[in-house]
Parts: sequence; structure tokens; C-alpha cells
Amino acid sequence: MREDGLLEGLQQGVQQGRQREAMSFVTRLVTRRVGAIAPTIQEQIQTLSVEQLEDLGEALLDFSEATDLENWLNQSQP
Repeated sequence: MREDGLLEGLQQGVQQGRQREAMSFVTRLVTRRVGAIAPTIQEQIQTLSVEQLEDLGEALLDFSEATDLENWLNQSQP
């Protein structure tokens, strides 16, 4: 039982680490691509899963302004 808990905790820690890394990387890409973003947009980005952050990283290649980011976020969130 204890080993199961340790394994689950380890997996959760790895997932949280991936989430933080993806968030940091995408935030840097967003800032470089479209400039500073509003806190509300940053909050939306923080709610994305790792997979969604990866998708956003790819989509950023086609963005030219902040409204492209806002449109993507509005379409990607339920």
C-alpha cells in the first residue's frame, strides 16, 4: 500500500514538473511572439493542460498579434 502511494506521488510530481516547464516555455514564446499579455490571458493559459500547452506552442508559429492568441484560447477552452 505504501509503495502505491509513493509511486502515485512520484507520478504526480513528474506531471506537475511537466506542467510547469510547458507553462514557462509557452509563456516565453507568447511574449516573444505577441508581446506582453494581459493578466487575464495569462490566467487562461495557466489553466491549460500539458497537451493544450504543446498545441498552443505550435499554433504560436502562425500568430502575429495578441488577438490571434485570444481567439485560439477562446476556441480551445470549453
